[in-house]
Amino acid sequence: MGVRVNSALGKAVAIASLFVVGGCAGAPAGGASPPLRAAGTQAPWRQPSATAYAANVRRACDISPDPDVVHCDALVRTDAVGGRLAGYSPLKLQDAYDLPSETNGSGQTVALVDAFDDRDAESDLGVYRSHYGLPACTTSNGCFRKVNEMGQQGPYPKDNAGWAFEESIDLDMVSAICPNCHIILVEANSAALADVGTSVDTAVQLGANAISNSYGGGGNSGEQYYDHPGVIITASAGDNGYGVGIPAGFPTVVSVGGTSLSRAKHTSRRWTETAWTGTGSGCEKKFAKPAWQTDTGCKGRTMNDVAAVADPNTGVAVYDTERGAGGWNLAGGTSVSSPIVAAAYALAGNESLLDAAQSLYVPGASLWDITSGSDGTCSPAYLCTAGTGYDGPTGNGTPNGVGAF
Repeated sequence: MGVRVNSALGKAVAIASLFVVGGCAGAPAGGASPPLRAAGTQAPWRQPSATAYAANVRRACDISPDPDVVHCDALVRTDAVGGRLAGYSPLKLQDAYDLPSETNGSGQTVALVDAFDDRDAESDLGVYRSHYGLPACTTSNGCFRKVNEMGQQGPYPKDNAGWAFEESIDLDMVSAICPNCHIILVEANSAALADVGTSVDTAVQLGANAISNSYGGGGNSGEQYYDHPGVIITASAGDNGYGVGIPAGFPTVVSVGGTSLSRAKHTSRRWTETAWTGTGSGCEKKFAKPAWQTDTGCKGRTMNDVAAVADPNTGVAVYDTERGAGGWNLAGGTSVSSPIVAAAYALAGNESLLDAAQSLYVPGASLWDITSGSDGTCSPAYLCTAGTGYDGPTGNGTPNGVGAF
């Protein structure tokens, strides 16, 4: 169930729906729920499995057993390539989250940090934006910059089709939410935490107002790369259900969970959302609890702070030629939700005044409170089950305008 929270209107509208991805609610499709864990226990880092999803969903990126090598959190619908099934368009996403995308965002720069090269990044971005009537964003008009880990426009790292799909998701979602924003794509030399972390530092040096990181790993270090006061840094919560990881678990970032999003004709919002069964969440005891987090079931940093659509069964349209089949794909994963939230911050334009995720915890913040759905089994239950108010899978809710940002 989702409840609209809007201090300006001073009212709440309840809406309900339940989505199950290829199996039982409470676990990623095809995977069993993790065992019940005692109150305050560290949520597990679970090595992502290639078989954790329904037959029509697969991961875009390879998974390394090394916790200091990250993987992208992009999922692709294998039955939707070539436009056979339509994902959500920019207008639908803007409507679902009541965003001022047409008027806001000028002067803002959103950076996207990814590993390896997407040789078709700019041309694919051009097709997506042209198809949906968005203004051109190119190197020549100064809107788009693609750089390597050191901030230079070449040479670029080797091409990787899985990460290229991730980069297309990131570029398209920022375009969908903030078409007036400038975009910097920073391509790390590899998926090693040191390389993507250095790329975050580079994005800051290049003047990014918000930085999205659509990847995760199970390491214990690297927090220094993601601590840049005055710059909002978002990170995907992961796609393997209840469990934690980095960089989303760092207290200096905005940890972004995932939801299932669907149209609803008989509600004032016209949309329904539930916690997505695949989103990561939990208690990250390795790192200190941010001062603004007041939940009592986790002594460390609780994931997440906020959420947006991530379920590949209620996914988004993405254009990426490396996957072939005409370029059009239907994508999901918290790789979708992280750039959506980063772009929402850019629409608000207040990044330099904010302290990481603190504004999302202000009483009455304008967010849709997601009150149903689960990503696993845990104790206390709010760490893995959505409910009224704060919860792990969806944090404080999903964007309802930009007031909370």
